[in-house]
Amino acid sequence: MEHSRSPQMHNSAFQEMGLDYVYVPFRVKAENLESAVNGFKALNVVGINVTLPHKKDVLPLMDRVSEEAQLIGAVNTMVFKDGMVKGHNTDARGFLASLYEKGIDSVRGMKVVVLGAGGGARAIVTGLALESIANITIANRTPENAVKLADYIGKKTGVPMVGIPLNDSELSVRVSKCDLLVSTITAGMDPNIKLSIDPDWLQKDCVVCDIVYTPPETNLLKAAMDRGLKTVGGMGMLVHQGAISFQLWTGLQPPLETMRQALAQALGY
Repeated sequence: MEHSRSPQMHNSAFQEMGLDYVYVPFRVKAENLESAVNGFKALNVVGINVTLPHKKDVLPLMDRVSEEAQLIGAVNTMVFKDGMVKGHNTDARGFLASLYEKGIDSVRGMKVVVLGAGGGARAIVTGLALESIANITIANRTPENAVKLADYIGKKTGVPMVGIPLNDSELSVRVSKCDLLVSTITAGMDPNIKLSIDPDWLQKDCVVCDIVYTPPETNLLKAAMDRGLKTVGGMGMLVHQGAISFQLWTGLQPPLETMRQALAQALGY
């Protein structure tokens, strides 16, 4: 996890709050994963984050798993206590918190379109479904993955969902009727890549999100801003998922803006 910006984000918060904690990165090979988890237990580590490619593989090593992590099928935060380890996934709640800080009071009853069907999409679909939205359309370049995700989370939560190809003509209709559009497509990092949707499909009250945080304003967000729509970038989700991990470990509310500033600096904004 040497690529992670989490050390800067968390250590800035620990320092400001005067807490005797330190956040350091460890590289763990797949074959050493179980030994590493047991080692953290033995060392009385308070908690750790888990990055790719280990998020799924640590699930069977947990003593307990949160509802979100179970549904998402991945753990990104571990909490060690009394010789036990509980696995959490803070991405879903982090995404929702990024919406709420932008003045969106509730997502209940919203019609949602999610672009992409990878790990980020799975967390977001799970988080939204647990908040009782009206329905979700998942559009993906490989439609089988969208259908599989929609079927699984839909059956588990009772929220109507459908998976369709990203190039399906039905997508324009669904986008034009949605209240919330979320792009989880990493191609958004490349300013030269053509948008997956036509921004003219978007209705005037639609909220547009892109979980890509580099650059902070993707082409999709810029197109939505040009139409006067409310937008939510990926930085908010990244900060809030970290803040939720911080709270799980310490029991304290972290200084959110300090974490945001440290993250922005680490990313070179």
